[in-house]
Amino acid sequence: MDDHLYIIAYDISDSKRWRKIFKILHGYGEWMQLSVFQCRLSKTKRAELESRLREVVRSGQDHLVIIDVGPAKNLKLRIESIGKELNTIERKAVVV
Repeated sequence: MDDHLYIIAYDISDSKRWRKIFKILHGYGEWMQLSVFQCRLSKTKRAELESRLREVVRSGQDHLVIIDVGPAKNLKLRIESIGKELNTIERKAVVV
């Protein structure tokens, strides 16, 4: 298994595009904070995710960063929270 751990953070200027990005990332990783996900991905999954994200992100309007933390094998992400307590995100269905 050669998965890597990625931190993905984004600033999307349009709420519809923001929701699309959020939904895409939900299928690939764990939601950490409003616009931050952690994802453990193979090279193939990372390429697939990047392709899907590029279809939505508007150049010059939006910003998304993918940070490669390194090989995910035996890696436990250490997170320090300042201010509010960091709690595990509960996934719930939201009807709009």
